Amino acid sequence: MKTITLIGMMGSGKSTIGKLLADKLQISHIDIDSKIEVLENRTISEIFSAEDENYFRKIENKIIKDTFIPDNCIISTGGGAFENEDSRKFLLENSTVIFLETSAEIIFDRIKNNTERPLLNNNMTIEKIQEIIELREHNYKQAHIKIITDNKKPQEITKEILGAL
Repeated sequence: MKTITLIGMMGSGKSTIGKLLADKLQISHIDIDSKIEVLENRTISEIFSAEDENYFRKIENKIIKDTFIPDNCIISTGGGAFENEDSRKFLLENSTVIFLETSAEIIFDRIKNNTERPLLNNNMTIEKIQEIIELREHNYKQAHIKIITDNKKPQEITKEILGAL
């Protein structure tokens, strides 16, 4: 089976769904943000505060390419990974990309108590989340498959993805 890449906003469930899918299919799971934290020996938030977003996207692109497995793997990307044109093109050409679409209200509800979201530091509002969604939407919509995650349990989303494949 061709590798599956999960994209979507922070809080859309990419890591959770990635693990569930990998377990269900008995294949590998790569969480790009986790790989970055290990490589950099610091959290995503620490990277963002010490460097700029451009630095982070370069590291992210390198990790995506360096850890990519063409078959039998689930990749969970960071929320902004698909903003990098090189990463986006690479993943669209080499994997089945699934966009986990989630509304700003649901994202806010899921992440409102999480202080490790660098793009929302000191500005955790539904309006700010909606603004980021609108900026990224044209790239997210290039995914091969779209799954709406609002008001669904992770197991339901996983089952829906398996059905779509």
